[in-house]
Amino acid sequence: MAAPTSSANNPAAAFYAASPAARALGATLRLADRLVPAWGTRGALRLFFTPLPWKLAARRPLPSPWQLTLWPFEGVQLASHRRADAPPGRPVVLLVHGWAGSAGQMLRLGDRLADAGFDPVLLDLPAHGRSGGWRSTLPQFGRALFAATARLGPLHGVVAHSLGALAALHAAARGLPVQHLALIAPSAPPAQFLDWFAGSFGLPAGISARMRSQIELREQVNLGEYEPGWLGPRVMQPSLVLHDEADRVAPFGASRRLAKAMPSLRLASHAGLGHRRILDDAAVAEAVAAHLRIEGSA
Repeated sequence: MAAPTSSANNPAAAFYAASPAARALGATLRLADRLVPAWGTRGALRLFFTPLPWKLAARRPLPSPWQLTLWPFEGVQLASHRRADAPPGRPVVLLVHGWAGSAGQMLRLGDRLADAGFDPVLLDLPAHGRSGGWRSTLPQFGRALFAATARLGPLHGVVAHSLGALAALHAAARGLPVQHLALIAPSAPPAQFLDWFAGSFGLPAGISARMRSQIELREQVNLGEYEPGWLGPRVMQPSLVLHDEADRVAPFGASRRLAKAMPSLRLASHAGLGHRRILDDAAVAEAVAAHLRIEGSA
């Protein structure tokens, strides 16, 4: 049985190291997989689909003038946050967090876009923030984006972080009505992250392939559709990617591969910000606003 790999060569290990409960569960998964591999696969998927560590503080209301609206979505409530002082008719921009994040992480970006003349809407993805549920998946993230456009109408832009950025790319490739994409520290494709996930708990190499098969069967989507080679020819929207080259959670190499595959994408490096502080950086917010700005919107 392999030992858990370190965060030096496994971004998933760095992510899950913050959760002692997840490490304890990893030992249980290794035992279950030795006894009955199907049990190990089932347990690994339940853990993989659970945002950790739980951040109950993310369920608190956002400050005024942000107002909460709940939409029914796949058996739970999907939470969105919109400024009560937004004048009608402004271009709508949807802001989407990443795995184990919340709409509150996008607050500074949302306020900056409101100042720039947009109508920002912050979305709590399923099982995150004030949305219902305890487990979610990347394909469900994408379905939540389509559900948002059913409520909001066609979008001027989507600003998305980490796994939310990957969901936004896939949704755009699948016809999401959006004109511009601003992607911040996008995650690596799920097939790669499944290998990292298994390695971070010392699980056998074959379990990631079993997990992938189960995810594709359950969600009815080929995870190869999240690879740059599949996305590149299908995403035509002008796209900006902002990423720290030293990001230890979402390696910069994933953005480089996207830039090579997508003629419509411009990649900008922002050093020293890591994976989450990049969301609060003033220069990043200005770059996003400039990318989204259209004549008459600011």
